[in-house]
Amino acid sequence: MSLSHEFFGRSPFEWVPVVTGESGDFVYQRSDGRAYAKVATAARSAELSGERDRLLWLQGKGILTPEVTDWHIADEGACLIISAIEGIPAVDLSAADLLEAWPSMAWQLGSLHALDAGQCPFDRGLAPMFARAADVVARDAVNADFLAVDDQETPAHDLLARVERELAVRLEQETGDRVVCHGDPCMPNFMIDPRTLRCSGMIDLGRLGTADRYADLALMTANARESWTSPDQEQRAFAILFDTLGIVAPDRARLDFYLRLDPLTWG
Repeated sequence: MSLSHEFFGRSPFEWVPVVTGESGDFVYQRSDGRAYAKVATAARSAELSGERDRLLWLQGKGILTPEVTDWHIADEGACLIISAIEGIPAVDLSAADLLEAWPSMAWQLGSLHALDAGQCPFDRGLAPMFARAADVVARDAVNADFLAVDDQETPAHDLLARVERELAVRLEQETGDRVVCHGDPCMPNFMIDPRTLRCSGMIDLGRLGTADRYADLALMTANARESWTSPDQEQRAFAILFDTLGIVAPDRARLDFYLRLDPLTWG
C-alpha cells in the first residue's frame, strides 16, 4: 500500500507484512526480527498515537513491554516502530505449556496492576467504557463474533441495558479497586519464551488505562478458556491467577459483568 511505502521507502531493512489486527492497523516485522511497525490510516492515527504515548509512559517502570524506537506521521496516516519482544504468543502454546507459563503471566499482569494508578494519565474506567459501548450500540456497530454464543441473537440494546442495570454497583466497586490495566490481556498479547515457558513481556497496550482490575481478569480468564483441554486445567489456572494477585475470594459476578461489557466496546 502507498501508506507503507511512505514510511518504509528509505529504510535499509525490508518490512514484511505480518497481519492486519482487529483495529485495522497494518503490522509489519522488520527483516532482522528485532522490530515491528504498526501503520494506521489517517482515521486511526489518533488511536495509534495513544498506544505510542502509553508505551512511552511505561518505559523505566519495570514492565516488560516494547520500546518505542520511532514515530512518523503524515497526511496519509501514522507509523509506530517498536522493539520486538522475544518469544511466541501464549495463544500458540499447548494447554500443558500454557499452564506452565501461566504463573509468570499472572505475575507480569500483577506487576502492571501494582503501578501507581494515581500517576497514570490514561483513563479506561467504567464510565468512559460504558459511554463507548453506548455509542457502539447506537451506531449498530457491535461485532457479533465478539459476543458470547448465547448473546449473539439478543438485540444489542438489550445487552447494553443488562450492563446498565449493574452500573451503579460496579462504579462503586471500581473506586476501591482501580489499578493500571492492560485493557486487552488476551493470549495473543502475552509473549512467552518457548525454552523456559516464562512470560517475556506483554504487547498491544493501546487500551492501557486505569480501571477496575476485574476488567483485565475477566478478559484473561475468558480468553484462555479457548486453550484449555480440560476443566481441571481451567480451574487450576483460575486459582493460580487469583492466588498470585492476592485475591482470596474472586468475585465471579464482577467477572461476568466485565465480560458482558467488553464485547460492546469494540465497534
